[in-house]
Amino acid sequence: MNKPLTYIDLFAGCGGLSLGFHSAGWQGLFAIEKTEDAFKTLNYNLIQGKNHFAWPSWLPQKNLDIDFVLRSFKDELIALRRKVDLVAGGPPCQGFSFAGRRREDDIRNNLIKSYLKFILYVQPRIILFENVKGFTLKFEKNKSKGIAYSQYVVGVLEKLGYQVKGQMIDFSDFGVPQKRTRFILVAFRKDFAKTIGLSPTDFFQNLLSSKKDFCKAKNIPQYPTLGNAISDLLKSNGIANCPDRKFFVAGKYSRPTSKYQKFLKGNVNRIIPDSHSFANHSDETEKKFKLYLKYKCSNKNLRKDIRRKYDIKKHVIIPLSKELPSPTITTLPDDYIHYCEPRILTVREYARIQSFPDWYEFKGKYTTGGKLRKKQTPRYTQIGNAIPPIFGEQAAIVLKNLLRSQAEKNPSEV
Repeated sequence: MNKPLTYIDLFAGCGGLSLGFHSAGWQGLFAIEKTEDAFKTLNYNLIQGKNHFAWPSWLPQKNLDIDFVLRSFKDELIALRRKVDLVAGGPPCQGFSFAGRRREDDIRNNLIKSYLKFILYVQPRIILFENVKGFTLKFEKNKSKGIAYSQYVVGVLEKLGYQVKGQMIDFSDFGVPQKRTRFILVAFRKDFAKTIGLSPTDFFQNLLSSKKDFCKAKNIPQYPTLGNAISDLLKSNGIANCPDRKFFVAGKYSRPTSKYQKFLKGNVNRIIPDSHSFANHSDETEKKFKLYLKYKCSNKNLRKDIRRKYDIKKHVIIPLSKELPSPTITTLPDDYIHYCEPRILTVREYARIQSFPDWYEFKGKYTTGGKLRKKQTPRYTQIGNAIPPIFGEQAAIVLKNLLRSQAEKNPSEV
């Protein structure tokens, strides 16, 4: 197999999955991402920075909506039919997620049909699909008669000629310092799978059996803790004016103290990490946060007299633990408090938890609120929506090795 394997990344976000495939030696053809800020990050790091994509001349190199691409470039997509090794990515998950308002009528759920239409046009050999746990569950009002979206996707893919298998995967088993369980679906086009003697089951078996060796080869722990990830990014290391955020201060590096920190910092030699700006908390907010750290409990477990005294009304504020992996980080940074400092996490700390290397820079606003949340994708949101690159790399390596193992048997099919 001399030429690199090719893939297209749909709903690419800021590039977590693409970064994993880049690290595994795949060749990106192009990526589809609707939001401007997320595409800026992807473009800066992988399109321009690493020249990772062999971008076709017919497709504008900018943020694009998948439905616009399907309408405007149908013939070009069909011309790629059965010539692409893999289509990766999953539609936005907010309509399915328990972290937000899980709604069956969320318009973003319609992107599933757009995704399947793209598969119909291109018909890649392999599909790698990711979504939240809620994607596998029926919506409550239709519990008796409806089907989960995952069942719908599996059914359509099977009609399109694919062998399909989906499975829940906890990324914390794969070298990611975060308890984050996602639905992973892999599909092989039946004619291709039959010829090379592979099935989606082989992917999951190999993924699970290789995770320990992958982490060993990277010289990182298979089960890193939050402290392993971010203890070199403390505010107490010192502060400086934030280079890309007026009226805010940023933190400085201290010497890496864990294998995980050394791995993600790599050869970065700047004093101030990218996107390591601290929130401007009021004195009153810091007092409240210190209470959580003192009692080491969430606001739900604080005594009523303390909640009343400090006017604590927010339902979810959880102090993190240094000795454990992080809970699933969301797109809202004010749900969690740093394990030893009275503050929320920074964007760079978010990125570390999601396994982005420190050279990967994030673009756009740091955060936004209100109605703008539906239109903009600030840095926290970009990272909170991403697939951890370390997991993406492992999935890409497993698929690459499966195909390579069959290359000698059927060189014309691989």
